[in-house]
Amino acid sequence: MDVELRASDDDRNRVVAELHRHTAAGRLTLDEFSDRAGAVWTARTLGDLAALTRDLPALSDPAGDRDTVGHGHRELLMLFAAAALTLLLLGGFLAITR
Repeated sequence: MDVELRASDDDRNRVVAELHRHTAAGRLTLDEFSDRAGAVWTARTLGDLAALTRDLPALSDPAGDRDTVGHGHRELLMLFAAAALTLLLLGGFLAITR
């Protein structure tokens, strides 16, 4: 993998799904998930994305996991990602206006 290649939205979605599976397995707290999911959406390269999961073990077949993650879980995942992004934007706004 060339870590300098630009990340796509599919790459970002894959990493958020991986982070979700690690959170469900108890490896990440909700706060850690929220922080990392927010960072996923600001990542520019594949190397940036890889850094967010570097300390986590490899997961088994993600295609098999996809069947066990229901539609409601995906909505919750997107809600957490939106909340993390909102917090990042709010923090930036507060930093600028002070």
